Amino acid sequence: MTSGEADEDALPLLIFAVTGMGGIGKTALAVEAAHRARAKGWFPGGTLFVDLRGYDADPVTADQAVLALLDALGVRGQDLPPTAERRYDTYRALLAAQRDRMLLILDNASDPSQYLPLLPGTDHHRVLITSRDRPDALPVRLVDLGILGPDDSVALVGRALYDTDERDVRPAREADALRELTDLCDHLPLALQIAAAMLRRRRHRSIASLVAEIKETEDPTTVLDNGSRGTDQYGRSLVLRPVLETSYRRLPPDQARLLRLLALAPGAETGTEAVGALADLAEGTALSLLEDLAATHLVTPVREGEGAASEVRWRLHDLVRAYGVGVVAGDAGSREEGEAARERVLDFYRRWADAADDRLRWLPGRAQPERFGDRGGALAWFDGERAGLVAAVGWAREERYRDAAAGLAECLSEYLAWRRYFDDWITVAGAAREAAHGAGDRRREAIASNNLGIALREAGRVAEAIEAHTHARDLNQHAGDRRREAIAWNNLGLALRHAGRVAESIEAHTHARDLNQHAGDRRREATAWNNLGIALQETGRVAEAIEAHTHARDLDRDIGDRHGEAMVWGNLGIALRKAGRLEEAIEAHGKALRIHEEFDDWYRAGQALHNMAVTHQTARRPADVRACLLRAVDAFTRVNAPTEAAQTRAWIAELD
Repeated sequence: MTSGEADEDALPLLIFAVTGMGGIGKTALAVEAAHRARAKGWFPGGTLFVDLRGYDADPVTADQAVLALLDALGVRGQDLPPTAERRYDTYRALLAAQRDRMLLILDNASDPSQYLPLLPGTDHHRVLITSRDRPDALPVRLVDLGILGPDDSVALVGRALYDTDERDVRPAREADALRELTDLCDHLPLALQIAAAMLRRRRHRSIASLVAEIKETEDPTTVLDNGSRGTDQYGRSLVLRPVLETSYRRLPPDQARLLRLLALAPGAETGTEAVGALADLAEGTALSLLEDLAATHLVTPVREGEGAASEVRWRLHDLVRAYGVGVVAGDAGSREEGEAARERVLDFYRRWADAADDRLRWLPGRAQPERFGDRGGALAWFDGERAGLVAAVGWAREERYRDAAAGLAECLSEYLAWRRYFDDWITVAGAAREAAHGAGDRRREAIASNNLGIALREAGRVAEAIEAHTHARDLNQHAGDRRREAIAWNNLGLALRHAGRVAESIEAHTHARDLNQHAGDRRREATAWNNLGIALQETGRVAEAIEAHTHARDLDRDIGDRHGEAMVWGNLGIALRKAGRLEEAIEAHGKALRIHEEFDDWYRAGQALHNMAVTHQTARRPADVRACLLRAVDAFTRVNAPTEAAQTRAWIAELD
């Protein structure tokens, strides 16, 4: 409802529709709005309310509803017209003669045929419709309801318990468990209302006990619908599954199929192209069906980005997802259809993740990767699909998807390292290693162990990283794979250096360098030289470090690896500073910075600026120090590096 005086200018629209999924609180909002509007004097003629029961097995027809409305208007018994047509005429005539404005609430409509004949024949009154379906074909002011915010969900349950018994201290005592419970209910008001009723019934048990039950079943509807049965203030049963069931059963077959399959998609939100792969549909067809499902509020469109570059992704409410998974699990044909759908989306992810990974690793002279013309496009695709990609790798634990999911994991390492999503990388690499070990695939187990070690080291779990890299090295040695053995030695050297075992680190990088030289792998030889230089710096062997970094830089230049060259320039700059060659050091960091900015590698750009600030500080140039640090903060805030940004700000504060 709008606010203001009750005149034609204050309420210019005749018909409003409150829409949203079942259980979202449409009726409660409509009734509350009516009470408040009546209190403000907006509708002195009163309110007429009809429950059309649109999603019941036997919905109320317009012909039935007009009888109830006429009865409310005082027309009954012998005064009731004998035919439906005359009843509508009488109904509209009474509304037209009513000088005081009225509000007509047509609740729970599933089809326009239920309410179109009931609309007043005058623009004097107002109509409020509630429905799970958006009436997009009509000139109606829509109010789409979404789920509650986390804080509002907690407040709703907490208040419900307090209002029943002010001595109930569980919400305050178990604040974390209450928040987790509302998350499991996905903030749907009906689910929260049921959870509150259950907690009132089991008042001597903890909130955490209900959380544990829901998590054990992995389906909130199973627990909540078996809890304290009852009705709400409108006489409707406090149950979830029948609400979802009625919405699902009304769908046309193609929409119902897509909803079932979308429930199996990895990740909370899915792009249209991935949905098409999941359902084996052309993208345009999938988009049309998704829009139809969005109109029923069973699927929620989520827009990412701005302007012409924005993209719509599709989200299922968690309870709808759980219901859809249950529908698939309960039917053999649907299960097989679901398995095939998961294979298709895995193949889709594997194809484009491989192409995007190729673009991130591309060097001059190599074949151009499919689809992605530049690194920005590859990163943008990874960013959009990250949640689904990470979740899909988890399917590697199932034998049917093992190969595809493990292969997908290998395509994600460069991206997850680039974006510094180390927790995701640990999850991905751990799942891939577990699957490979179970399948007896030692090659993939070694690859996954190596990637896991890098992610663990970056996350600060150095001892585990050393163990993972040692395992990868041993597997590769046993297989006689000298190329991958060299990779494992190199990464083991990095982990050893982080553990303070610098002498062992130098030995490991030397092994990696020699193996790569023997294999003729100049790019990885350059990497080994660069890392060897870093370890030599830590032992004070600065001249040898400068020589190692210079060798690495020249190799990277020769093969056209600009990004590798930038990293070497940064480390060479540090070594030159330690050698007292400050101007050369500043020049080296500047070259590193320019290349990192060229690649949109803002984390390493921030590192280059930080190192440049250290060099300027050594040269006693405070203005240059501040300028570099300010730029470094900006670079770190553009990536997932809050710790580095905070540390840089602290340094700036010390300069004041």
